[in-house]
Amino acid sequence: MREIIKYAYEHVPFYHEKLTELRLKPDDFKTVEDLNKLPITRREELQRSGNKIVSRQFDIKKLKIVSTSGSSGKPLFTYLTRKEEEFRHAKLLRPHIICGQKPRDKWVLLGPPQHSKKLNLVQKLFGLYAPFFVSIFDDVPKQLSRIAELDPDILDGYSSSLFLLAQELQKEGNISSIKPRFLMGGAELIDAPSRKFIEETFNAPYYDQYASEELQMIAWQCPERNGYHVDADTVVMQIVDEDGCEVAPGERGEIVCTSLFNYAMPFIRYALDDVGVSSGQTSCPCGVNFPLIQLVEGRKDSVITLPEGRKIPALVFGWIMEFYKFYRQIYQYRIVQTKIDALEFFIVKKDNRYNEMEMKAELVRHVREMLGVDESTLNITVKFVDHIPLDKSGKLRKVISNVT
Repeated sequence: MREIIKYAYEHVPFYHEKLTELRLKPDDFKTVEDLNKLPITRREELQRSGNKIVSRQFDIKKLKIVSTSGSSGKPLFTYLTRKEEEFRHAKLLRPHIICGQKPRDKWVLLGPPQHSKKLNLVQKLFGLYAPFFVSIFDDVPKQLSRIAELDPDILDGYSSSLFLLAQELQKEGNISSIKPRFLMGGAELIDAPSRKFIEETFNAPYYDQYASEELQMIAWQCPERNGYHVDADTVVMQIVDEDGCEVAPGERGEIVCTSLFNYAMPFIRYALDDVGVSSGQTSCPCGVNFPLIQLVEGRKDSVITLPEGRKIPALVFGWIMEFYKFYRQIYQYRIVQTKIDALEFFIVKKDNRYNEMEMKAELVRHVREMLGVDESTLNITVKFVDHIPLDKSGKLRKVISNVT
């Protein structure tokens, strides 16, 4: 932690300015508790800071870019060195291995097919811990058919997508067609009834994971499922109250993280817009001694149902937007389903350099292509606005369905 703060102070203008303004130096940070001397950093602040959040030791044009919209629908671009990207792959594998995945297990991952390009050399050449991708953009019956064909040992995907798969499997009545040894889920909070339904349908245990595009894996369930182990060797997690002060074990608070491996673009006291509870435990019968947390609220978005009955999880729309030609010109967006056959896109642009008519036409074409629908099936409207307000719950959700 001391090393990352010293590095950020010396090489990252954003953090140098922040510490200087508070009259702090790296030597003022000796323990994890000293992180509390810093205010919480939020997504909006990083968005406004441009290249000042990237280390001056790297050529930004040569860095890898990972983008995320998060639950708020606000794009943030994370810059990584190749070494940091490989380290993220290792972090991703750890819970899989601890839960029992073997190097040559058939690992089927329900996600954006574009992620298949991110496989590293060992995965491509030797097939070790190499996932087979099934597109989240396909309708659920097609996903199910492809998964049955692959016959996975490990089935992995967004929790809502796995739930929709389980529903379709029950509907088809051929429950024994897919028999994974266990399932890995994440990206969205899963409630107890949904977990039970998935496990009973696939007749296999379900292990949940908590991750973000900015920091990759953060916390995960082991086979004991006694809470979530925090990756304490790669991230400092704090659970704080409204004033940014850490709460006592058992109390509810906002999750704030400091990455210990992001150097190209450090994250120090970064708010993830999620809520959790520290269990106060540091030991587990599984033998892993990382601290445990109990997640309370995660990113819980709507599922949009298309006219033909196909259900699309909110995170699928996140990927659709990421692959949109003008995505990097968007400051914020929201998608609202007003009727069963109507979607409204609200877009806040970063600036006025790009023509709105061109952006609108490309977005409508892109969404229809990704979803495989035409104009007669789904009406899509695009509105450019100056501001997107909070919803009634006080959250800034990116996908809202008003169809019951």
